[in-house]
Amino acid sequence: MATKPPTGDPVQDAPRVEAAQHSAAGLPAVAQSLRIAQQQMGIRRSARTLLKVNQKNGFDCPGCAWPEGDKRHIAEFCENGAKAVAEEATLRRVTPEFFAAHPVADLAERSGYWLGQQGRITQPVYLPEGADRYEAVTWERAFEIIAEELTALDSPDEALFYTSGRTSNEAAFLFQLFAREFGTNNLPDCSNMCHESSGSALTETIGVGKGSVSLEDLHQADLIIVAGQNPGTNHPRMLSALEQAKKAGAKIISVNPLPEAGLERFKNPQTPSGMLRGAALTDLFLQIRIGGDQALFRLLNKLILQTEGAVDTAFVEEHTHGYEEFVRAAHEADWDETLTATGLDRPAIERALAMVLASRRTIVCWAMGLTQHKHSVPTIREIVNFLLLRGDIGRPGAGVCPVRGHSNVQGDRTMGIFERPSDSFLDALDKEFGITSPRHHGYDVVRSIRALRDGDAKVFFAMGGNFVAATPDTAVTEAAVRKARLTVHVSTKLNRSHAVTGTRALILPTLGRTDKDVQDGRKQVVSVEDSMGMVHASRGNLTPASPHLLSEPAIVARLARAVLGPSSATPWEEFEKDYAAVRDRISRVVPGFEDFNARLAAPGGFALPHAPRDERRFPTATGKANFTAAPVEYPHLPEGRLLLQTLRSHDQYNTTVYGLDDRYRGIKDGRRVVLVNPDDAAALGLADGAYTDLVGEWRDGVERRAPGFRVVHYPTARGCAAAYYPETNVLVPLDSTADTSNTPASKSVVIRFEQP
Repeated sequence: MATKPPTGDPVQDAPRVEAAQHSAAGLPAVAQSLRIAQQQMGIRRSARTLLKVNQKNGFDCPGCAWPEGDKRHIAEFCENGAKAVAEEATLRRVTPEFFAAHPVADLAERSGYWLGQQGRITQPVYLPEGADRYEAVTWERAFEIIAEELTALDSPDEALFYTSGRTSNEAAFLFQLFAREFGTNNLPDCSNMCHESSGSALTETIGVGKGSVSLEDLHQADLIIVAGQNPGTNHPRMLSALEQAKKAGAKIISVNPLPEAGLERFKNPQTPSGMLRGAALTDLFLQIRIGGDQALFRLLNKLILQTEGAVDTAFVEEHTHGYEEFVRAAHEADWDETLTATGLDRPAIERALAMVLASRRTIVCWAMGLTQHKHSVPTIREIVNFLLLRGDIGRPGAGVCPVRGHSNVQGDRTMGIFERPSDSFLDALDKEFGITSPRHHGYDVVRSIRALRDGDAKVFFAMGGNFVAATPDTAVTEAAVRKARLTVHVSTKLNRSHAVTGTRALILPTLGRTDKDVQDGRKQVVSVEDSMGMVHASRGNLTPASPHLLSEPAIVARLARAVLGPSSATPWEEFEKDYAAVRDRISRVVPGFEDFNARLAAPGGFALPHAPRDERRFPTATGKANFTAAPVEYPHLPEGRLLLQTLRSHDQYNTTVYGLDDRYRGIKDGRRVVLVNPDDAAALGLADGAYTDLVGEWRDGVERRAPGFRVVHYPTARGCAAAYYPETNVLVPLDSTADTSNTPASKSVVIRFEQP
């Protein structure tokens, strides 16, 4: 029955392996969606809930941030979206009796999958100092405990306020407002670990740290390059957009170290013909070595420059800066070095060039495969160079398309969740609320872990997410978190972070996207921003999992009243009762949100302004789009080593594990696998099915070990391996980060193999 979660923790280290698949979605995706929904929600609740996902009068999927078109299918969700909704709308419950039966030490021994399967948390719980298990606590006492710790700090900068991407715009705005009124810019968030490199590169080059394309642009493109991204698992609804682009005549190049089923063939479950036959998507697969993308785009840029008439000289002269220096650097690109860096052959690159030159409108999409390397920011700058050369920014059907992961991760940043806010944002915030925001920069995720480790931070407050499992260098991170005086997690379900606590700990259960939110007798609406800058409403329709839950805006408002007291002139109580009042304030602080409430009421929401896209205006320091000329970098491997990228299985979203299968890659009933090219495996003596320890190597000389992984011979790029996170986050050094963005370099970990 749906109300009975599993009692035993399944074995995850003895997976079975079948042949990998070469198509995504289709009937298996429908069947799996319905099976998971029925297990978690039951039949009637499933129908009531799934038919509201991503609808104009429904709620935004708590999974990915892919946008919806104006015309929507009755089933506007993907397999992983259905899993995300089912786990949030589950009938399973985690009560105080559960915590009484499971000490924290027991929870710490459980897998993330088992923890997540237990269901929704129903009441606030507290772990007192010296206690071995959580106990029920009132909301009033919970806020008193937090206030005790925060007001006892020597400085507001000893507190960390972390945000997950699922937080609504309204809650995120209130959260950053509270933190700044409290006196700190310590607002690390999940963007620090994913698209921070994109934001850093795009802000410098085009003046806006977001993508420049709309969904309609994808449908109009002549060429779409999908680099370092697996839409079939991470953003499945993107496949529908690629299918529509193909029908309109677009070509698609996929650039990836692993073949991905979704980019080979998409069986669209929303149409009978799509379900049966599907559509081939990729016209050219460039199986690149991990980290070789900058070298590839640098060489393509050189070849474009050498092709008569290929450069949009009018655009370059009118709208760009730094062209001459870029040209000098591009002319130094070398074929031999590029082939070494990329692992590609010359004919493949020449074919890609021909497709680029034949295109009048090109879009480049990317995700974590490009953003989590030491040289990620220069790589994305090189992609911008590539598009600027052809005038492919600010033109319909063309532009940059960083595909964000978690729903509303982009909106949180727009609302001010950022450790390095602009003066203009703080000026507007101070003027609106009569406060004095701190101006010094705060801690991002990596610096927050160091601060906890070094005793410079003592209180950790997380608005959603699974910080311990999502972050790098697992042993270091867990030891750092345990040094905190207080850890607080606003959560819907259990995760690993609840078992790795400070001296004291609280879990504050909150409403989910699927839950009806009623405040002061009025049903409330929240808003989110998708990956392409569209803002729209989200309205839950289910009775909350417990009468003891509070919404995220209510939690922040009560926290602020408890900590700031009567000295705060901010109307926190009004904000808790009426989210429209929050939106009125947002409209006066955040550019692009003018008349927020009225515009949010429009079906489908509204688009935020984007100067490069809308006006070909580039709000950079030079007033133009900036060409850049960084040296080409790529990983160099010692003998007998491989380069590991961490990735998701098809049965997970970020750190949430829905099941133990990776259907497209042929992995069943387990997660501790390492995918290795058969030729590399033969050279290293790694038999298919053998078990090995993965040992990370980095310049600090510290041994980081992930034990007991089954070797799977798989067609990865030569010299490259892949394994799932969070199991392999232990191998990612805390200080191995991207230059400029400080994002953990989780896609380029040097490993060796040792017998267990």
